[in-house]
Amino acid sequence: MITVTNLSVAYGAVQALSDVSFSVEPGTITAVLGANGAGKTTLLRTISGLVRPQSGSISLANPTGGTSTLTKMSVERIVTSGVSQVPEGRGVIAEMTVDENLRLGGLWRHGGGKKVIAEMYELFTPLASRRKQRAANLSGGERQMLALARALVAEPRVLLLDEPSLGLAPLVTRELMGTIKDLTASRELTVILVEQNARGALSIAEHAVVLYLGKVVLADTAAAVSADTELAKYYLGMA
Repeated sequence: MITVTNLSVAYGAVQALSDVSFSVEPGTITAVLGANGAGKTTLLRTISGLVRPQSGSISLANPTGGTSTLTKMSVERIVTSGVSQVPEGRGVIAEMTVDENLRLGGLWRHGGGKKVIAEMYELFTPLASRRKQRAANLSGGERQMLALARALVAEPRVLLLDEPSLGLAPLVTRELMGTIKDLTASRELTVILVEQNARGALSIAEHAVVLYLGKVVLADTAAAVSADTELAKYYLGMA
């Protein structure tokens, strides 16, 4: 569904990504792993159009056939093409209520996404009783639920998740990973999951891409990456 080809990104003299290439199959979870500074967040921000590359391309398969080149599109067009991102740190608006945050996610949808918002309250039941509360008053796990629900209100085909387990307790993290896995199957989503929690990400992913200093050092099945002890030791901090 998504093909990244020879993608390079720099911030001034700092080379964040160098000739990154990989593909993501539709309806699967691909984990993007690596140490801090590997280029994981830059990759997601480039896919979503927030960062423009020096060179290379990102293509998205269209549901009616053919492909669209995301690197030639505005952020707004990328979103309307079916790509949503949950940024690192969740990105919910603390001063707005739960309901206002969700309605923000459906601004471009016909009818404001009211039907999907109702579905989100059924899916994430803790949010239903807090819909009039400010996001600032939610727990970390509830804020992550809200961020995920807001992205889903846009009814994406591709969901980009940047460090969704950051700051969450182990039990909440396990529940979150299970939710992501279930959503991928039930909503036929294609997910690109950036995670420092390599074990958690690999437990739900079909494929994995490992970045090191902005370069792809491995792109393989999640099972193969999990079994590679040297890779885990040197690139993932899992020794």
